[in-house]
Amino acid sequence: MALRFVIIGGGPAGNQAATYAARLGASVTMIEREIVGGAAHLLDCIPSKTMISTGGAISFGQRISGMGLVDAATRVDGDALIRRIDGIRDHMRDDIERLLVSQGVDIVHGSAKFTGTHSVEVTSSTGTRSIEFDAALIATGTRPRIPQWCEPDGERILTTRDCYPPKVFPDKVTVIGSGVTGVEFVHMFASFGAEVALVVSRQQVLPGKDPEAAAILEDDFMRRGVRLLKGARATTIDRTDNGVIVRCDDGRNVESNLAVLAIGSVPNTEDLDLDAAGVIRDEAGYVPINHHCVTNQPHIYAAGDVSGKLPLSSVASVQGRKVAEHAMGLHTREHRHLDYDKAASAIFTEPEIADVGLAEAEAFALGRKIRVTKVPFATTPKALINNDPRGFVKIVSDPATGVVLGGSIVGQHAAELISVIALAVTANLTVTDIVESLLVHPALAEALAQAAE
Repeated sequence: MALRFVIIGGGPAGNQAATYAARLGASVTMIEREIVGGAAHLLDCIPSKTMISTGGAISFGQRISGMGLVDAATRVDGDALIRRIDGIRDHMRDDIERLLVSQGVDIVHGSAKFTGTHSVEVTSSTGTRSIEFDAALIATGTRPRIPQWCEPDGERILTTRDCYPPKVFPDKVTVIGSGVTGVEFVHMFASFGAEVALVVSRQQVLPGKDPEAAAILEDDFMRRGVRLLKGARATTIDRTDNGVIVRCDDGRNVESNLAVLAIGSVPNTEDLDLDAAGVIRDEAGYVPINHHCVTNQPHIYAAGDVSGKLPLSSVASVQGRKVAEHAMGLHTREHRHLDYDKAASAIFTEPEIADVGLAEAEAFALGRKIRVTKVPFATTPKALINNDPRGFVKIVSDPATGVVLGGSIVGQHAAELISVIALAVTANLTVTDIVESLLVHPALAEALAQAAE
């Protein structure tokens, strides 16, 4: 009899687990209450990157005078942009649903909660049904965190998910939160011509990231007129006749049309009745897992953002595949566990920022001996050809063996270029392996080889 595998949540982790387990012979049921493909993925991540891409085209139009062309006046067609966002989202959702159906996955639209260690109850528009399972995956993701000192209204006080599709293109925006999501929103709104203020609770945007990378991003923000309120924490948001006033704990206030909250996420676990299944949550509501993504119940898994690991779609997808392998017994063969310290990540600002593996500051904090080499893109012909020499490539390696331990990239296409360093980190390649690779000329990737020398 085929393994009965129930998956709660249709995001990247759930999709990968469903399709792979179905191909391996499991009888798979996926339960999704919002949108197949994942709410955070299709209603937040993809729309934001679509708008950032459009904003990048505007920025490029502003740089073309340095490429021997006459300045281009770029005007945003709001309705066309909304159609573009909706079209990409719908295309991706339909592709995911077709793939799931083609693999024999039973998709159930509704909300699920556990009723025992081997059963869930699903409530939908057509009623309630019970589903028995041999193995289950919790992949319910997260949602934007809302602080106690304000209440989003979806009009002037927005969570990140309230921003898509854009109802208006505001003249003034205040972004609260200077992490990855916050700086992407600053970049996005600034690209569309808004006057942006960023409330930074610390003395550096992107706390925890490479200070040199953060400094380049701050310089770009300042060049574009972004107001940085460093060392300030928002304490309240008041609505006015024309917008909002964000009040900070140091007495500074910011007036704007909109305020956007980008201060983290919370896991979607409170409605699952995990106690009925005997599954433990931590104090923040996340579901702890081991290296196989197994919870404290040996037949129940958690993956994606809800697992409390790196909140990246790429990580969630690989977790989903690993869950399917374990549920179907493939982990008893040659099997490599996920190493979250080797996951590549990117920030889609301008310039882009990407990193992977051991960071320079982290190594120094640990007292670890490392070799750090850095090459600015200004020395790379392709960057000059593109009229965008901003940024650098930095590679961290072991001084004794030359093994690549990590790296960071700031500049055009950093999210693509970091893949080379990520592969080197994962496969334990050396700087010599990168140097002796016959790369394309002229290309931004040449900076990788230069930084490895």
